[in-house]
Amino acid sequence: MSQPVDHYILSPTPPVIGAWFWGEEQFETDGYKYFIDQASKHSCYNLLTTAIRLRGRDITDIDVHDQVKQAVEYAKQKGIGIALDLDPRLASRKFEALYPDELQESLWLEEIPLSDGTPVEAVIRSVTLSDHMTGSRTPYIPLKSFLSRVYAYQKTSEEISPETLTDITRECEVIVSSKDSIVVRLPANRENKGLHACVMATFTYLTPDVFAPHLMEFTRSIIRNYSDVPLAGGMRDEWGFPPSFPADRMVSGNHFWYSRHYAAAYAKKTGGRELLEDCLLMSIGIKGKEQQRYMAINHYMELNRQQNTLLENDFYKTIKEVFGPDAAVVTHPTWYPYPNRFESKKNGLYWWTARRDWAQTDEITPFGVRTALAKKWNSPVWYNQYYSTTGSDYEEEIWSYALAGGRINYHPLYPSKEKRAERHTKLFIGDLMCAESKIRLLNFISNSPLDCPVAVVFGHQAAINQAGPSFDDVGMELLNSLWHAGIPTDLIPSSEIKEGSLYIDPNGRIRYGKQQYAAVILYNPEFEKTSTADFFHQASRGSAKLFRMGNWTMDFDGNTFDGNSALPKQMIVGKDIQTIVSAVSKELRKQKIDLQTPATRLSEGFGYISNTPPTQGYARLIDGTLIQVSGKDNPAGDPIHTTKKIGKYTVLFDAVGVAAVRLDKEGQVEALAAGGLKHFKTKDFIIDLEERIDLAFWKNDNGEIEGIIQGYEREIPEELLKITSKWTFLTVPIHPTDE
Repeated sequence: MSQPVDHYILSPTPPVIGAWFWGEEQFETDGYKYFIDQASKHSCYNLLTTAIRLRGRDITDIDVHDQVKQAVEYAKQKGIGIALDLDPRLASRKFEALYPDELQESLWLEEIPLSDGTPVEAVIRSVTLSDHMTGSRTPYIPLKSFLSRVYAYQKTSEEISPETLTDITRECEVIVSSKDSIVVRLPANRENKGLHACVMATFTYLTPDVFAPHLMEFTRSIIRNYSDVPLAGGMRDEWGFPPSFPADRMVSGNHFWYSRHYAAAYAKKTGGRELLEDCLLMSIGIKGKEQQRYMAINHYMELNRQQNTLLENDFYKTIKEVFGPDAAVVTHPTWYPYPNRFESKKNGLYWWTARRDWAQTDEITPFGVRTALAKKWNSPVWYNQYYSTTGSDYEEEIWSYALAGGRINYHPLYPSKEKRAERHTKLFIGDLMCAESKIRLLNFISNSPLDCPVAVVFGHQAAINQAGPSFDDVGMELLNSLWHAGIPTDLIPSSEIKEGSLYIDPNGRIRYGKQQYAAVILYNPEFEKTSTADFFHQASRGSAKLFRMGNWTMDFDGNTFDGNSALPKQMIVGKDIQTIVSAVSKELRKQKIDLQTPATRLSEGFGYISNTPPTQGYARLIDGTLIQVSGKDNPAGDPIHTTKKIGKYTVLFDAVGVAAVRLDKEGQVEALAAGGLKHFKTKDFIIDLEERIDLAFWKNDNGEIEGIIQGYEREIPEELLKITSKWTFLTVPIHPTDE
């Protein structure tokens, strides 16, 4: 019998993740010990995503490195790993000093009527941007401004008349050029009345250019500088261009992220097109060049996604090279936690290609995104970094997450008036860690994510093309309706077809990771590439039922294209969402696929509402594991007295909070996990305990049964020794009031 363990190893079992944000107190002598000691005793955390975002504390500083090293070594003694934030944005001044010509630029377009009698002046002001990376540090401040170009033209309706378009930059004079504003004097228009001018001004920001030639190597050097520290991994979250706020200006269509390096990449991608010229086309539009406008936006936004993906994947690769293949690469790529115009501008809506070891999201990210990312990264669970002002909110979320195959990445209380130390430790006071200790038992018995038999594949370019008919629509109303009907559904961008991640297996089934789909809905396919039509033609020969919502009239380059006819005739066209949901439900019944607990709970925030599972119900993993959770009335877990069918076999549970089991084809138990188990029965397999015990057991790679007994300090009951003698004791967190 093994000795008790306080915190189980990171790999391959999914960890319990807590977020730790350092303040100046952590830089005092032994200042890091307090939280590590508290987490070790009072929480289930065994991986801390750790960030240092303090003014005057760059991640490249030697004193930061040395203090981190001491903290990591101390945490390791306590059985806790640390994944450190190694983001280049935490050393922006260092990057500026090394590469002053590789900082991010921001292009503003200001349209102004020209006077036929006197010169006019255009005033363009930049904005200072800030986000989670700069809250206690210098924001993304503008450093300098310059005039890039000025065009004059007449407008027909809302478009430029092409025969009147002229470059008048040389006729204009810069009157004032400061860090955050520029004043340009434009000449009088003495020949043509009704002319407009578009002034294009560029501002340089204190942050590395996403297309900077030396950005990758700079990031690698930061990571390598910590090679002597026994880190459990590395993290960075919400990567991409700076935030797109204030919204009224940043997403109005007259702002573009820009740099000469971005322009060079754009020219290479488009066969020599000039980005400045195309920014005018993308923003205002030119009569007769509608097709080129669609094409330019598609290439610009695709380049956004591809470059940010490239940087994320290099970060992932470097962490593995420096800290070993088992090093964890964690924390969410999601910034605005909803697939909307803000997120597409920041990173091209690249969530599905930003590589992580486990699926990672934050705040109110829709559940269909979370489950899809679990499939993409072969992740047995997904993690959502959650925060609230009160611990009771966490106690509700944890059960809803578990019912959808997810876990909380515990962000400290926020917003909060508590001191930093109390914000981090207050979550240990209530029943939250008691609930987590039960839910983590599920991590031992399966490496399989939630079974989502349906996928909504949304047109990626259609959703992020500001001039298109389906801009900012990824199909969330459809997704919510399916989840509400008890049909967990993955949300996947169509670009994953071209990436090869959404594919047809040798048996003709549509797959995304371990998930195979009974039904797939192609949503708003405008601007798709022909590979999408080829994919669905191949899929039409398989078993999945295919649906379409929205028309396909143009290809990726904006050319007229009869995409509806290019798709297979077997694809059912849905007139409205309810018709699609009803047809999908009918198809699942036909394929004998059981529905799961309807997602009747609502997640609200950031101006959006999503359907999420309740705090009590049942779910099914891809490997056939049946999970039941109940935390509706008691945040530490409610009694579970149920009789359920798995295929033709019946299982009975008397447990608390969590009850999960997986049977083989003959109805024999392959794995079981339960909080407070008292009784279990299926066929002739019976567990009948005198007192309740948290436990989990499973067959290992050698076909032998081994298990975990949690929070139990007496002799192992004979009832359990009949199952296996290979039990490991796992301690539970000590409640602060019990010390």
